[in-house]
Amino acid sequence: MIRIVELYKAFGTQEVLRGVNLTIPSQQITTLMGCSGCGKSVLLKHIIGLLKPDRGSILLDGIDITKLRGRALNKVRERFSMLFQSAALFDSLTVFENVAFPLREKTHLSEETIAKQVEEKLEQVGLSGMENKYPAELSGGMKKRVGLARALITNPEIILFDEPTAGLDPVMGRTIHQLIYDTWEQIGFTAVIVSHEVPEVFEISHYVAMLYSGVIVESGPTAAIRNSTNPVVRQFIDGSLAGPIEA
Repeated sequence: MIRIVELYKAFGTQEVLRGVNLTIPSQQITTLMGCSGCGKSVLLKHIIGLLKPDRGSILLDGIDITKLRGRALNKVRERFSMLFQSAALFDSLTVFENVAFPLREKTHLSEETIAKQVEEKLEQVGLSGMENKYPAELSGGMKKRVGLARALITNPEIILFDEPTAGLDPVMGRTIHQLIYDTWEQIGFTAVIVSHEVPEVFEISHYVAMLYSGVIVESGPTAAIRNSTNPVVRQFIDGSLAGPIEA
């Protein structure tokens, strides 16, 4: 579904992406792993069209979205949803209002229909009865669940997850990973997860790609990456101090 070809991006003199090539399979979970600050989130923002590359292409069903503008780009974005690293909830809105926000902004559904859909999504992520709570009243894990419910509310084809377990303890992190997988099993969307939580994230991923020094150094089915002999990938997975990755 998504093919990234020779993607380059620099911010001033800092080269972040230096020729990224990656194919993201349709209706599967792909994890993009790499060291902190290596450009994973930057690549994610290119996929959804929030950033424009210096050169290169991002093909969605054969259409280069880097060339789209205005309404054409917005039409493509309707196929996407995103769970931000911090959940990015509106502090002044209740849980219900946060989840309902995309439907109220982008559709003409009745309030009755919106209420029903919000109720269904909150139940799906295990937050029934929390509709009237405000973000300040929620734990970190609960905020992530609300963010996931909001990401799902428009029934997107593609969901991008930017560090979905950042700031969570290991148990809650694993709970969020499992929730993502369980939701994928029910709906079957295309998922791209940016994470450095390895090997935990391998448990829910079908494909894994490693971003290092601005390029994808290896990608493939999870089992192949787990057993990789590439020195960069091996060091990252093992968390070893010895290897090409400098601390």
